[in-house]
Amino acid sequence: MASELTYRGGGGATLADEAEAAAAGDYSPKPSKPLAWLPRAARYAAGEHRPLFALAGMLVAAAIFSLATPSSSSTPAAAAGSTAANPLARFTVEPAVSRQQQQLPARQFVGGKVPLGLKRKGLRVLVTGGAGFVGSHLVDRLVERGDSVIVVDNLFTGRKENVVHHFGNPNFEMIRHDVVEPILLEVDQIYHLACPASPVHYKYNPTNVVGTLNMLGLAKRINARFLLTSTSEVYGDPLQHPQVETYWGNVNPIGVRSCYDEGKRTAETLTMDYHRGANLEVRIARIFNTYGPRMCIDDGRVVSNFVAQALRKEPLTVYGDGKQTRSFQYVSDLVEGLMRLMEGEHVGPFNLGNPGEFTMLELAKVVQDTIDPNAKIEFRPNTQDDPHKRKPDIGRAKELLGWEPKIPLHKGLPLMVTDFRKRIFGDQDSTATTTGGQQG
Repeated sequence: MASELTYRGGGGATLADEAEAAAAGDYSPKPSKPLAWLPRAARYAAGEHRPLFALAGMLVAAAIFSLATPSSSSTPAAAAGSTAANPLARFTVEPAVSRQQQQLPARQFVGGKVPLGLKRKGLRVLVTGGAGFVGSHLVDRLVERGDSVIVVDNLFTGRKENVVHHFGNPNFEMIRHDVVEPILLEVDQIYHLACPASPVHYKYNPTNVVGTLNMLGLAKRINARFLLTSTSEVYGDPLQHPQVETYWGNVNPIGVRSCYDEGKRTAETLTMDYHRGANLEVRIARIFNTYGPRMCIDDGRVVSNFVAQALRKEPLTVYGDGKQTRSFQYVSDLVEGLMRLMEGEHVGPFNLGNPGEFTMLELAKVVQDTIDPNAKIEFRPNTQDDPHKRKPDIGRAKELLGWEPKIPLHKGLPLMVTDFRKRIFGDQDSTATTTGGQQG
């Protein structure tokens, strides 16, 4: 028995009826869809008139935005015409102008005056080796200026007594830490002074390279300006006199002093690599012989040796023939130079020293005149790799930093003698010279 299938999409016609209609020639094909060449999604969007609605929406939004934007009545006519010609002109962003293009004065706090009614914002400053001789005088100046100072020192050559007068100050903090181990702090500037600087100490504990690398890494991480205190020892036993910053030096890389000389040269190399490779703001100072209160009494350096020996009524020991020369700057002059370098816009290196040149015999005579005219001089064999001449050319510091030393040896030495006398003999009647580094 035959059965028929009912076609649900039509008007109830059966498949048999359609077959008969087709045989009779009455069948017409289904009309083609409009825009059949478009993809199915595009045909759907066009059929629902969505592009028309989208275009209308954009026109309405543009009209509302134009009416809501206020026009400036003070705009010059020429500018108004330009805006009418170019509707996007009002949204033009002016390029940033650098400090140099604006010809504004460079950031400088040293020696400058804050306008009346305004208070300079204090900086957060890290001083490694801040309990040492030079570092403690630098800390005094920074605290006096209003900065928040953090001292990191392992007290190998530094002394708590050098900074104890700051212990009650909320803007001062001291951390006993060796910079050969990493440390994380948040500061704006880093003065890196931590390193034994006398032969007695640096031969025992050379820490130039590792400590400098750690501090450079810290400066990079927190985007702090970094100042390296290098040394005139990078010139070795110089063949050029006086020494300029472009002189590459004459250093024995395997001598008894090379751990300090080459360590500082490596520290300078690392500092410049971070400057070039990591775009780190750096400063490099090459420090020449410095003296003043708070020096280590028995550190083996010539000024402290002569002063301590004269006070103890011992012979002044002169190594070699005494004709080798050195230049001596008072500590406050050095601190002023370091601060000017840090706040300036020049990387360096800069020689920071007093160009006044003395032979060892001339220095001994000054010490005799200051302490004991009857002090005897004792000659001993010279030490290995001892430089014959040392005198800085400070023309670059004069020109770019506006710096030069102010205190001559005959004025600075008595301040150091008073401090040494008090510490050696405990003379309470001696005038305290812990503020002597602030003069000049």
